[in-house]
Amino acid sequence: MSTKRTISIGLAGNPNTGKTTLFNAITGLHQKTGNYPGVTVEKKEGRRIYSGVEFIVYDLPGTYSLTAYSMDEIVTRDFILEDKPDVIIDTLDSTNPERNLYLCLQFQELGIPVIGALNITDQAEKMGIYIDENRLSGLLGIPMIKTVGANGSGIEKLLDAVIQIVDSRKTPRRSIFYGNEMETEVSKLISVIESDQIFSKKYPPRWLAIKLLEKDINANQKISAHKENCAIIKQTRESIDFIESHFGADSEVVVSEQRYAYIHGAAAESVRKNTGGNINLSERADIILLNRIIGLPIFLFILWSIFNLTFKLGEYPMGWLESFFTTLASFLSGYLQDGLLKSFVIDGIIGGVGGVFSFVPLIIILFLCISILEDTGYMARAAFIMDKFLHIFGLHGQSFLPMMVGFGCSVPAIMAARTLKNPIDRIITIIVIPFMSCGAKLPVYILLAGAFFPQNSANMVMLIYLIGVTMALLSAILLRKTILKGDPAPFVMELPPYRMPTLRGILWHVTDKTGCYIKKAGTILLAASILIWAMVSFPKPPEDIVNEISKTEIRIVDNVAQAEKELSYSIAGKLGRLIEPAVKPLGFNWKTGIAAITGLAAKEAVVSTLGVLYKVGNEENEESASLREALKNDGGFSPLVAFVLMLFTLIVPPCLAALSTIKAELGWKWLGFTTIYLLTLGWIVCFAVYQIGKLSWPGI
Repeated sequence: MSTKRTISIGLAGNPNTGKTTLFNAITGLHQKTGNYPGVTVEKKEGRRIYSGVEFIVYDLPGTYSLTAYSMDEIVTRDFILEDKPDVIIDTLDSTNPERNLYLCLQFQELGIPVIGALNITDQAEKMGIYIDENRLSGLLGIPMIKTVGANGSGIEKLLDAVIQIVDSRKTPRRSIFYGNEMETEVSKLISVIESDQIFSKKYPPRWLAIKLLEKDINANQKISAHKENCAIIKQTRESIDFIESHFGADSEVVVSEQRYAYIHGAAAESVRKNTGGNINLSERADIILLNRIIGLPIFLFILWSIFNLTFKLGEYPMGWLESFFTTLASFLSGYLQDGLLKSFVIDGIIGGVGGVFSFVPLIIILFLCISILEDTGYMARAAFIMDKFLHIFGLHGQSFLPMMVGFGCSVPAIMAARTLKNPIDRIITIIVIPFMSCGAKLPVYILLAGAFFPQNSANMVMLIYLIGVTMALLSAILLRKTILKGDPAPFVMELPPYRMPTLRGILWHVTDKTGCYIKKAGTILLAASILIWAMVSFPKPPEDIVNEISKTEIRIVDNVAQAEKELSYSIAGKLGRLIEPAVKPLGFNWKTGIAAITGLAAKEAVVSTLGVLYKVGNEENEESASLREALKNDGGFSPLVAFVLMLFTLIVPPCLAALSTIKAELGWKWLGFTTIYLLTLGWIVCFAVYQIGKLSWPGI
């Protein structure tokens, strides 16, 4: 269908209102992700063609208000002010409309058309909460549409409302009346702000006036561009002094009280509750899951179960994929003539990337379990449970959520730390997030644990995860006691009701995260594998050296020894010998050292690099050993060395993408500190573990 025009929509709302589900229901699969200009908060954009109109939907970060306390709030607000979408759809949780309407009133003050999406109405009605959307719409002066994002109910009606409100071209009705005293001071500020017409077109004068009375830091920064900024500052000071002396309370509190009073009245006229005084399912579940004695053990048991389930279920498809790539290599080996092309395909591509692809089933299972925990609402409970525990180590309770996201990927985890309002809490959280074992580290752990600890591979990987968490906590308390002194900010965590995860929502999360992993394997890691292959393949030793190697070695230990000798002449061999003095105290030979260093670019590259290094020179056939077998048969590896390599992968700086995100969030100074701190700590810990292990268990 050809479209006549486009309408841009800013999809906003509080966290845990089903906003992402609604976004998926509107846009389907027509989505793409990126970052907002100048910041690293994830930006989701989707498209939908309906009634001859192309809707461009921007999924804005979830936020509780538009006051500049966190980066998510600033990003959402500035996107609306700078990009000016045609319509804002505010997603409201119908199970708790009063809490959600506070943000809705602030959107109205921005002067852009707003539509309220009363989401999750099916669950609200099951709880005995009934909303008269027509009555509420009349009170607020904006359309209110009932939706259920999980099954797509109300989506077309919502889009019809968008078209209607854009076509009407009516100026949005002023949100609320703050009382004569407040409105008089607001009018004084508006008159000064409107003296600069260019500035007034960019920032709505009424919205800015109210924000100044709320002592909004970001709003105060914006008025520096006004030609009468001194007059605005003076009037703001006078207005705040009058309000605070008149009401006997902080001006920000006065504004908030007026909003809540309006919301309470609107809800009283449009919301009917018939809960019968019964305790709902969420409250009954929380009696057990939030119990101060058994809540934490239950959470730890859930995590332990997830890891065991991941390895038990993933073992079989992982083995099938390993067999597939081994069979593929042996099949192609029979058709390709000996030479560079055969080595490139079998050693460079299959040997490098094939090993990484073998771990896709485990990544899928892990993300599946984490997505279920998120969608049910349990993750918010986990943050609540961990709050007091984290305070012992100087971490904020809200730090738990970014740290949990870090088990999937460090990049969105670092972005998620923007929700922390205290700058010190935010810096500490970002610095310790790399200790969380992301999905990219998991293949390294599984490869080494499966090869050297086959009887306890799941427990060994769980141990590495626990070591990472422990080091994060110890690092946090060290930072809090030294260079980042200060008490964590108070923690208030919203506990959303438990919800049944939808198949569509879970599949979206899993395919999105797994797709990123596969994309990286097929691009960055493929390029890295080819580069490593070239480094181990060139230059070739002179012909007379090859003949000499063949005469003296091949009769003793077959062509593996010949390959080892030839490798020593390559770029990789020379580089490996160069770095060997630095990694030898950790128990690494030059091959392991190269693999460990490539992991600094991308953690999965450790697997692909080992795959290339340990496949070169080995003939592929039906009985070819997997990479795990190749490592076990190598004299330079032992269970102790494998354990140290897992620790090294855990502790040293994260991938380049994560480092660039740290730079964007905290600047060069903290990027440099984080890199040096993690490198130094990683080397010291691995050195200590290897040396102590070698003395305690000689020959291991």
